[in-house]
Amino acid sequence: MAGMDGFGTQLMRGDGAEPEVYVKIADVTSLNPPGISRETIDVTSHDSPDAWMEFVGGLKDPGEVSADVNYQPDKHDLLVSDFEDKQPRNYQIVFPDADETTWTFPAILTGFEPETPYDDKASASLTWKVSGKPVIGTGV
Repeated sequence: MAGMDGFGTQLMRGDGAEPEVYVKIADVTSLNPPGISRETIDVTSHDSPDAWMEFVGGLKDPGEVSADVNYQPDKHDLLVSDFEDKQPRNYQIVFPDADETTWTFPAILTGFEPETPYDDKASASLTWKVSGKPVIGTGV
């Protein structure tokens, strides 16, 4: 069978200890893992074959992570303390596949936007900028 159900994907926050212990961020309703990209460097010259532009790979951008949560101050306000930190904290995404694939990455919290409408649930949107190469592994 092709595909994977995303239900059960977990976003974890590292505690900064050695060895690192990860604690699940509660009540995540939507999660967007890092969208990695790469710059290109134009190396076209007058000698480029058939007048086609040529490129080589440049710097890689580890992207951003975003998550929406059912906001509860007692479970989520500790994340606001990450906003005060200038140094990245380790985070981990655990996918619900048979191998429990993990993406572990240092990131800086760049956005925390709670919302409490009078006629709906309290929620919050969070954004992190990944700093450095994500490490892809398995939990099994």
